[in-house]
Amino acid sequence: MLDTRKENILKLIVEEYIKNIRPVGSKSICDTLNVSSATVRNEMMALENEGYLEKTHTSSGRVPSEKGYRYYVDNIMKPKDITGEDMLKLQTIFSNNQLALSNTIEKSLSIISEMTNYTAVVLESKGINDELKEVSILPISEDKIVALVITSSGHVENKTIDIKNTNLEDVKKIVELINKLIVGTPINEVSSKLEFEIKPIIGEYIMNYEMVYSAFYNAFNDFRDNNQDEVIIKGRDKILQLPEFNNVNDIKKVIFALDEEKIKRLKEESEDINIYIGKENELDENLSVIKTKIGDSTLAIVGPKRMDYDFVVGLMEYIKNNIER
Repeated sequence: MLDTRKENILKLIVEEYIKNIRPVGSKSICDTLNVSSATVRNEMMALENEGYLEKTHTSSGRVPSEKGYRYYVDNIMKPKDITGEDMLKLQTIFSNNQLALSNTIEKSLSIISEMTNYTAVVLESKGINDELKEVSILPISEDKIVALVITSSGHVENKTIDIKNTNLEDVKKIVELINKLIVGTPINEVSSKLEFEIKPIIGEYIMNYEMVYSAFYNAFNDFRDNNQDEVIIKGRDKILQLPEFNNVNDIKKVIFALDEEKIKRLKEESEDINIYIGKENELDENLSVIKTKIGDSTLAIVGPKRMDYDFVVGLMEYIKNNIER
């Protein structure tokens, strides 16, 4: 742990650099802490030697290192209360009892991005906890049926199945087996159980079952694939307007980092508010990510390493404490 004076100097440098994105010299610190310039320079040099600060080539001032940011968020920073105006913007969404939790989070994204000037992301785990509740069939002609797959959350998926050269009674036996043996199974495990538990039994006493079995197997796969994580990104352009991303190579790296497939790696399993700085995150070493799990969704805010951590964490805390569950 740093002593009090070093902590105060690190705090001033981090917060001034976040605000102004300019290396911080000793003069402003001397004026604030009312200590001699020699003392401040010695302490800044010690902080640099310990890895909390870095010296730039273009200035005698210092900037925070990743270790410095990490010490700041873990030991110094206190979440900032959001303003009444910002509260009001969010409350208009939170108070809408007609919205599901996932829709509430989604509708908050644009406001969050506007408040922070960063990129806001939600990963919605659609149907992740759904279990198979029932399979039923509805004949629609002599050689076609509609198979209905119903989940524990009430979601219904339907698929038209060709049963030409297959007896309807045999199809009903397949459905009975499914309902008897794999109801209650998580949706993402149904196809596997169908293949290894149902298929061997069907083959013992139902002729020409392959076509119907394949249709059911494909129906479950389609259901699973249609209910994977949904990615919603707001304010992708805002991060590109920040001064640290002012050349073509930096912009390209950020655009690549915010690709939807990379964003999916941000999925969070913890309900705590977690901060990932630079190399700690899954996107890019020049970015920081603050994220949390709300319900079955992940809410993440992506910004530069000099992110306004106290404000973003305060905003996240407000959202978690006030969002309708």
